[in-house]
Amino acid sequence: MEAMTPSSTRWAAIPKDVAALRVRPNLVDYDAERAAFSWEEARRALDGLPGRGLNIAHEAVDRHAAGPLADREALRFVRADGTTRSLTYRVLAREAARFANVLAALGVEPGERVYSLLGRTPELYAAVLGTLKHGAVFCPLFSAFGPEPVRQRLQIGSGRVLVTTRAFHRRKVAPIRDELPALRHVLLVDADGAPDPGTLDLAALLADASDTAPTAHTGPEDMALLHFTSGTTGRPKGAIHVHDAVTAHYATGRFALDLHPDDVYWCTADPGWVTGTSYGIIAPLVHGVTAIVDEEEMDAERWYRILEEQRVSVWYTAPTALRMLMKAGAERATGHDLSALRFVASVGEPLNPEVVVWGEEAFGLPVHDNWWQTETGGIMISNYPAMEIRPGSMGRPLPGIEAAVVARDETGAPVIGDDGHAVLCEADATGELALRPGWPSMFRGYLDEDERYRRCFAGGWYLTGDLARRDADGYFWFVGRGDDVIKSSGHLIGPFEVESCLMEHEAVAEAAAIGVPDPVAGEVVKAFVELKPGHEPSDALRLELIGFARKRLGAAVAPRLLDFAAALPKTRSGKILRRLLKARELGLPEGDTSTLEAGR
Repeated sequence: MEAMTPSSTRWAAIPKDVAALRVRPNLVDYDAERAAFSWEEARRALDGLPGRGLNIAHEAVDRHAAGPLADREALRFVRADGTTRSLTYRVLAREAARFANVLAALGVEPGERVYSLLGRTPELYAAVLGTLKHGAVFCPLFSAFGPEPVRQRLQIGSGRVLVTTRAFHRRKVAPIRDELPALRHVLLVDADGAPDPGTLDLAALLADASDTAPTAHTGPEDMALLHFTSGTTGRPKGAIHVHDAVTAHYATGRFALDLHPDDVYWCTADPGWVTGTSYGIIAPLVHGVTAIVDEEEMDAERWYRILEEQRVSVWYTAPTALRMLMKAGAERATGHDLSALRFVASVGEPLNPEVVVWGEEAFGLPVHDNWWQTETGGIMISNYPAMEIRPGSMGRPLPGIEAAVVARDETGAPVIGDDGHAVLCEADATGELALRPGWPSMFRGYLDEDERYRRCFAGGWYLTGDLARRDADGYFWFVGRGDDVIKSSGHLIGPFEVESCLMEHEAVAEAAAIGVPDPVAGEVVKAFVELKPGHEPSDALRLELIGFARKRLGAAVAPRLLDFAAALPKTRSGKILRRLLKARELGLPEGDTSTLEAGR
């Protein structure tokens, strides 16, 4: 996209006058902070446990509950009618302890996996923190998933416990329960004294549990979180994160989100995804601020009311949401008192330069883009309050993060020099965005897929799979995905997952899925289907297939668009060429077709 390249002159940089900012930023002198920073020094801001132990739940809640912040609001939930209910740090610590005691009573061992399939309810937050306190591993599931994505992720992680609602259990879990032999306990948050067969009433278990519990003596490298991410082929990958990730959550909350003690902070990401866990739960709680939780789905007028009525000062949201607000018009924002708002940040997909500039019109503030992945566990590159913004740029690396652009050969593989090190690109040249390993929130592996993990590293760098440029001043610019993963509304969708589902339909012989541009979601899934003999294309069949996928995958993952194809383009080895489908769909050059199967 022309407007997102570093050479573009369409969008002028937005300079920053630090003296004009209402709150002095935590990061003022970027170069000095980078030179002085060390992860060991960052860890000193945390309590730690005796004997060099570390536990996320202790850092996020327990240490505050035992100190002067005990009666500060930790979480403020906004109900559908706009009324609120709050949990202080003291109360949240007690609820987490109760959940930890429930796990202990059920015989859950440290290191076993506890899953959630919930909306943004108080029970979810207690489950996250109670699981970590107990020393078990927490794995969130997106509440819009259908039965198949739920089954895959529970199977891969050998989920021992699932916390969910009665409705989700009946629609998404009960039909697949026989395929989940490791799943021992399903805890319903809304059983109301009458749990479904094969489930337990979580409220009753919590009522009988003590509100004090010991914190498991976990170490920095003990597994804490399992986040799933999709690839272009194969099943979803379970990215392993450890308790030391809290060090990065603290540091990035300080520098990239500029959190200060009195902030009211709102991260709009669903806790079923890594952003909603890392920056909707852990980072704000570690900083002892008050975090807003909206129990409802997005609505422009509702969101503006929340920003105004809850006096939100730091807002972390997604480009999709901002584009929806932008579509509604800046006057919707200017009709509300947003004077408390001092910092707006965005993540999940590339942020259009137009949105950065529109933020100035709507909020009197630019939107600060940042970049990271499920695998990185935390923000890696960011635009900071005290630095100029170059609209369309991801920003500059966090203190403690070394980023570079690695050269790629004609096959897309990294270029490795004779010395064994990756060859880095010159300024403004396109290559693969890479990070020097060693930051605390870096994933420690893909669960049970060691070789897949090793392939992520080459020549001394972690290879992100994203294409980028770095300008002469050290700002990074996103170019595109290096593979076929679809990024829709901030969610990564593996095409293989969509294709596999469609091929379960009796009419489908083969299927391919790509992402096509969408003005709101960034990309939406479009599927191409080859039919089996005896089935003919029709509008009725198109709707049937889309409905079939939605029922199994959920609306967030299923294709919104579907075309029939007489034959899908393939290589001679039988691999479907998604890039060729995308090029034809978008009217782009088809590139090298030398490996294309004859007749395709």
